[in-house]
Amino acid sequence: MVQELLVAVVAALCFGVLYLAAGARVVKQYEQGVLFRLGRVTGDVRTPGFNLVIPFVDRLYKVNLQIVTLPVPAQEGITRDNVTVRVDAVVYFRVVDAVSALVKVEDYKFAVSQMAQTSLRSIIGKSDLDDLLSNREQLNQGLELMIDSPAVGWGVQVDRVEIKDVSLPDTMKRSMARQAEADRERRARIINADAELQASRKLAEAAQQMAATPSALQLRLLQTIVAVAAEKNSTLVLPFPVELLRFLERAGPQQPGPNGGAPAGIADSTLRTGPPPG
Repeated sequence: MVQELLVAVVAALCFGVLYLAAGARVVKQYEQGVLFRLGRVTGDVRTPGFNLVIPFVDRLYKVNLQIVTLPVPAQEGITRDNVTVRVDAVVYFRVVDAVSALVKVEDYKFAVSQMAQTSLRSIIGKSDLDDLLSNREQLNQGLELMIDSPAVGWGVQVDRVEIKDVSLPDTMKRSMARQAEADRERRARIINADAELQASRKLAEAAQQMAATPSALQLRLLQTIVAVAAEKNSTLVLPFPVELLRFLERAGPQQPGPNGGAPAGIADSTLRTGPPPG
């Protein structure tokens, strides 16, 4: 009799241990547990740690509360200025209401992914190419608002949306390269013209200063000779005053008269200075 009682006690203890083992659940620190009892949500969410459920009656679903990084596949669309582009993005979101994430939507990750793709195509159609290339911060905010509006009802909060890359056709890339090259050439010409204008003003001021002080011109000429002579070449520079050239031009041989005689100036002078009549 005692032996049978001991066997019953041991069997009850084993059954209790197996029952507790079947009902033991561990919720991790970054998770929350939602308990379904006979198909209905029961009680509050289970906190991290050790939790007991009724085996074969309760079912505990664990929801991850970490931030999920969801890449959005590249979407091809036509911008408002009729340019075909391919844009991909990434969405950062997390679950803030575990019950809503399980009850109100079948698969919240798939739902957020589809909403992100639809919103991205909508953003492409509403934007210009320049906005996609240079004004991404504003587009990211608009895309985040479009995804977050329906996701709030699913117990999901969108933290951030980033446009990763914008792929352009090769013809558009070449056109943009030519445009950038033409713009750089235009700026280079403007800078060169401005430099020439400033240089001409400085040269005019220098000419006025040298005209007031003739010795400055001679000093400048000597500096130029020294600069040329410093280089290793066979160039010989001989300064020749312009006044000397003008003097030689005035003292040069005069043209003969029309009949091959004396020059016209000398003949006229002789006629005018001849001896007076007797």
